[in-house]
Amino acid sequence: MQRILDPAKIEAFAERDIPRVRLADPDVFGQRARRLRALSSNHPLRDYLLLMAALVDAQQAEFDSLRSALVAEAFSQELGQQIELAQTHRMPVLQAAGWPRQDRWRAILRDLCGAISSASTAFPPAVYALCARIVATRDVELDAQADLLIAARTDGVDAQAAPFVMAALQVYWASMASTLRVADVTQLDVPTVCPVCGSLPVASVVRSDKRGPQGYRYLHCGLCETEWHMVRITCSHCLSTEGITYHSIEGGSEAVRAETCGKCHTYRKILYQEKDTDVEPMADDLSSLALDLLMTQEGFHRGSGNPLLWQTSET
Repeated sequence: MQRILDPAKIEAFAERDIPRVRLADPDVFGQRARRLRALSSNHPLRDYLLLMAALVDAQQAEFDSLRSALVAEAFSQELGQQIELAQTHRMPVLQAAGWPRQDRWRAILRDLCGAISSASTAFPPAVYALCARIVATRDVELDAQADLLIAARTDGVDAQAAPFVMAALQVYWASMASTLRVADVTQLDVPTVCPVCGSLPVASVVRSDKRGPQGYRYLHCGLCETEWHMVRITCSHCLSTEGITYHSIEGGSEAVRAETCGKCHTYRKILYQEKDTDVEPMADDLSSLALDLLMTQEGFHRGSGNPLLWQTSET
């Protein structure tokens, strides 16, 4: 009698041979911008997706610049003791909460706003007013907003400015993370958070590309763009393997589904690269808000938000 194993069991058996961590692709923001533009065609949120595409294009330019600077400064070599400490205590090497951010993150934020203000694409006047307001905001207030967003707080967050602030923080952390080696990153005791920066994942992706083994699920960090392996058919919030179900929008993309947990009643999107080779965690999550509405109606709540769309507790 032939025995057929489900994907989770296959992954569990092969886990030692699966790359645990995938550091950010050098073109991570460029890929995202292209995907956002592709998804914007005939989309109800077309204008917003195009605005975010312009912002993400600017992120790629800032990422390239900062990463080159960090390599020249031998940033990763200076982390030697920090890396050893993280490996000893099984903790994120670039722990976002409490990290001593340099002033350059605010310079990145203001540069991103400047890029939007000078972009060839015409945006509504409110967008330019927002960018001007962010640029004029005092450093101490920007740092306070960054602290709230890193802590995933909602009270006190400037929801309009949040995607721009998060965009700057993403560049800052992704640039630092990209200078690491996979060997620098240790496996955490809490597998539901990013092993590099300790942040929550935006979504998960079942990969089918040339960068590694095919058919395995990776969680995608919403801050540093790192991906880490998690066995399929497992809740990415509470780690339950019971009551896991999958939902999609009738007539929608077969590559995007919501993975729900009957135990903790949370969900996150799961993307299937074999169904669409161009799926991108941030972009496809943002463009599938109809699926979020469906999950809310079904009584589930998101495990974590999308940095490109921030909602306060009042919205």
